[in-house]
Amino acid sequence: MAKDPAVGPVTRYLADGSSIIAIESDTEAGELFQNVRVLPKPFPVVILAGGKGTRLQEETRGLIPKPLVTVGGIALLDHIIQIYMAQGMKEFFVAYGIHKNEFREWYGVKRMEYLEKGIKVWAYPTGDETKTGGRLLRIAEKLDGRDFMMTYGDGFADINLLALVDHFERMDAPVALTAAHPPARFGNLNILGGMAEEFGEKSQVAVDWINAGFYIIKNEILKLIPGDACRFEYDILPALALQGRLAVYQHPGFFQMCDTPRDLSFLEDLWNKGAPWVN
Repeated sequence: MAKDPAVGPVTRYLADGSSIIAIESDTEAGELFQNVRVLPKPFPVVILAGGKGTRLQEETRGLIPKPLVTVGGIALLDHIIQIYMAQGMKEFFVAYGIHKNEFREWYGVKRMEYLEKGIKVWAYPTGDETKTGGRLLRIAEKLDGRDFMMTYGDGFADINLLALVDHFERMDAPVALTAAHPPARFGNLNILGGMAEEFGEKSQVAVDWINAGFYIIKNEILKLIPGDACRFEYDILPALALQGRLAVYQHPGFFQMCDTPRDLSFLEDLWNKGAPWVN
């Protein structure tokens, strides 16, 4: 399990069907239940996978949706599902748009593969031009009134979901988003007295925070979405922030989007070296 510097090492998660137990120290079997914290029943996870991926068309040629582009031979969508699976999540709702046939083909193969692992995955068409809030609204009834986690089909992080849930509950806000340091486009060069004091390859910008796209959302928020044209990030979140109702969990670890061919190449390179998002 990846380390999250904010809360210390998280070495493994155990799912017993009704709870997730986070082990906070490297222990052997005899000490396994020392220093444990219990998270209530796993949240359903919504993955918004309806983007057109225009900046990746050099790679996709417009023939496949971005969430089905592969890193290490595995679709981005499957990588993201596995980030949540590794921390005990068992139920996933994929809201897709264009490329219906490709998503149906993916779903036809993956549904049973996941089911054999005790994981339920559903995939729903939510309209070619529907915006992010609209996609949520279209699958709202599938959630049966439950609070849920949400993310997108193109973001990778070694996020500690237990820490995110803790923050969500402590802040008692209807939405908690995850903030992360943005990836740097260029290397870092610190100069002192005309000499290089430090030279670093591209990593992350440590001074800024951006929305990393890993959320926990109370179901009541879905009532604020008026229709297909609603953009969750622009029409809902700013209003909540102004009202003091938007919690932010600051994730100091790894985060990377897959927006461009350069991003895809970077993720492929990380995969070959030992992907930091793999738990």
